[in-house]
Amino acid sequence: MTLSLPPLFLAQHDTQPPPDNLSTILKTLPRQCFEKNRRQAWISVLVSVFSVALGYAAITFLPSFLLPFSWIWTGTALTGLFVLAHDCGHRSFAKRRWVNDWVGHLLMLPLIYPFHPWRILHNRHHRFTNQLKQDNAWEPWTEDAFLASVPAIRALYRGLRGYFWWTGSIIHWLTLHFDLRQFSQPERPKARLSIVVCLGFALVFFPLLFYWTGWWGVIKFWLLPWLVYHFWMSTFTLVHHTDAGIPFQPAERWNAATAQLTGTVHCDYPGWVEFLCHDINVHIPHHISVAIPSYHLRLAQQSLEENWGSHLQKRRFSWALMRDIVQQCHLYHPQKAYQSFTDLEPL
Repeated sequence: MTLSLPPLFLAQHDTQPPPDNLSTILKTLPRQCFEKNRRQAWISVLVSVFSVALGYAAITFLPSFLLPFSWIWTGTALTGLFVLAHDCGHRSFAKRRWVNDWVGHLLMLPLIYPFHPWRILHNRHHRFTNQLKQDNAWEPWTEDAFLASVPAIRALYRGLRGYFWWTGSIIHWLTLHFDLRQFSQPERPKARLSIVVCLGFALVFFPLLFYWTGWWGVIKFWLLPWLVYHFWMSTFTLVHHTDAGIPFQPAERWNAATAQLTGTVHCDYPGWVEFLCHDINVHIPHHISVAIPSYHLRLAQQSLEENWGSHLQKRRFSWALMRDIVQQCHLYHPQKAYQSFTDLEPL
């Protein structure tokens, strides 16, 4: 089975291999891509804060039959807050580290996401993109590891790689970011600080929200927009690096330039999603350099297309695309990149 994608969005085949190192690619990007603009950064924050406020106003005042649309808007706008915190985590939001840390913490608080644990683990994903046993974002299991697992774990993995992919971000958030064992001793003080700040906020926020609005208010104003946020985070991160033709590689065969340039997917989403999420899905430039602020990603993408276009993977978001990914991209295969669960012997 092949992906049902329009030919326009498939990367072109090219007889020339991709560059061996990232510095070769970086030299082709305009210097402007790396310039921080305080005005643009704070306008982005205002856009997201206003969009979130608009969403909550819609939840509060619009007729109840419009609640699903209000939840989708609000959850997507909350994703925009996370994207700006993502810039803070990469130090591409502000020149001063303390500004990045303060803004990152504040923007992640409504999502109950600890900033430093996320920052540290996410930077590992960038160091080892699409490398087996190192990348912590949607790394496929090997067939042997899958078959050696207990039935309950196999069932959980099947769900996450299948039609319950949209819960993947929740599992990632819950199992990794509050566990200090995930961090080295030098990393733990900052990780602990963020966890304390995050839990302290939750201990104040949820009782007050319950007191004012009751259980339905907690569900309506926080849980359902939060689930929409995790839907987008699960979907974005899955699509960024997962395709039947994009392999994860063991360390001995892995190359950073190849992984970042050809193993990262540019996906076009509806315009309102791109706007609210600050172009995070213009993702290939972000993997070439995390120093590129979100408001320069399209400029960098244009340069990459001009200089390395034949190596770029481009898709357009659709439910057909998601169906193909969740039906095929299940387990690591050394020759075919992926194999599906249906290729295994019946369990």
